Amino acid sequence: MMKKPALCAMLLLMIPAGLAMAQDDAQQDKGFWYAQTSVYTKHYSPDPDHNNNQDLIGIERNEASGWVFGGATFRNSFSQRSNYAYAGKRFDSAQYPVYLKLTGGLLEGYSGKYQDKIPLNRFGVAPVIIPSIGTHYGPLAAELVLLGANAFMVTTGLRF
Repeated sequence: MMKKPALCAMLLLMIPAGLAMAQDDAQQDKGFWYAQTSVYTKHYSPDPDHNNNQDLIGIERNEASGWVFGGATFRNSFSQRSNYAYAGKRFDSAQYPVYLKLTGGLLEGYSGKYQDKIPLNRFGVAPVIIPSIGTHYGPLAAELVLLGANAFMVTTGLRF
């Protein structure tokens, strides 16, 4: 059963759908915004401490050049509120509505006994690189996000 915060987040993401559907190709060529939320997470090595409900809410700007800038807030694998600020590059297919995306940035939020669960988390902030593969159909999009050697997450959202 879907929790109320996740349902509310999904409903909020649907608000700009009308705007996104009204955009023409010329506007898409100028770039777009992408609002997303997590819908599924799977850890490769399950642990009773692992949280598979990230409650991710993210927003990013995708430039026509493929450059991406964004931020997300979520509950990490140990249910701690975490934040990710990033920049990266999106590589679109010329023939299909699919893309690869590689982002890098700073991840904050792993603390206490979980501080060492991510590399280089010296002062509560760690550099990370996150690859993903995505697809879109009109304003709707979904991504498979690889979270290091630990997990993967599926996100969905709206382009507007």
